[in-house]
Amino acid sequence: MSLITLTTDFGTKDHFVGAVKGAIYSELPNAKIVDITHEISPFNITETAYILKNAYKSFPDKTIHVIGVDSELSVDNKHIALELDNHYFICPDNGLISMIASEIKPTKIVEINIHDRIESSFPVLDVFVQVASHIARGGSLSVIGREVDTYKKIVEIKPKVNEQQTIIAGGVIYIDNYGNVITNISKKQFNTIGKGRDYKVTARRYTFSKIYSRYNEIVDFSVTDKRQYDGEKLAIFNSAGFLEIAIYRSNLETVGGASTLLGLEYRDTITVEFENPIKPEFTPIS
Repeated sequence: MSLITLTTDFGTKDHFVGAVKGAIYSELPNAKIVDITHEISPFNITETAYILKNAYKSFPDKTIHVIGVDSELSVDNKHIALELDNHYFICPDNGLISMIASEIKPTKIVEINIHDRIESSFPVLDVFVQVASHIARGGSLSVIGREVDTYKKIVEIKPKVNEQQTIIAGGVIYIDNYGNVITNISKKQFNTIGKGRDYKVTARRYTFSKIYSRYNEIVDFSVTDKRQYDGEKLAIFNSAGFLEIAIYRSNLETVGGASTLLGLEYRDTITVEFENPIKPEFTPIS
């Protein structure tokens, strides 16, 4: 039985999601469809990549992921299908794969070329569904496109490190449902550059001298009234392994979140500054 996921910026008010699901069931009556999300900010490629990268690994091998964000076909925005980490992805070639495939390279990529057989102004419904159905039936990627060896790269998702290895300059790539602000600075990069040095994290006018591994590490559980910690700001490496600026027990509807209380927005700069530049190692001349 085929397992197909949907990730789009369609929202749920309009008919788009229902139409796509109906088209899949028309092709594959026994398919199982899972909504990862339809609430991506419109045309936000970086947000799409972050969510999908952290969701797809929980699905079984051979799952087919249909991605409908910024999907209108153009000379600069081709459609691709690929196999990556034993999963299939059907999406526009708009750069989102470069974040998903930052550490694991695709096994095979094809540029979809069945558009001349399908008249469509809604490619997710007409083209992507046909490709997903073909793969689900055991079809080869080569049948629906010509093989290519590259895909568009998103440069903005990569933090910059200065020559002295003292500063990682990253940025906000996603704001979640709690108002937590996720950056593109990974724990792996932090450890590689930092090498155990003291540091400070700066987000606008706020600084943090400690990065937690759990939200409730900020709480002293010997204190009777633990509610006094509600609303405290903190930095944390989240479950996806990225640096996050958060408010403890935040709620955008009541107390607010890091995005609103600290005034942090998508693409804002977040920096990690390490103390004491790393001294180069010299090999003594014998």
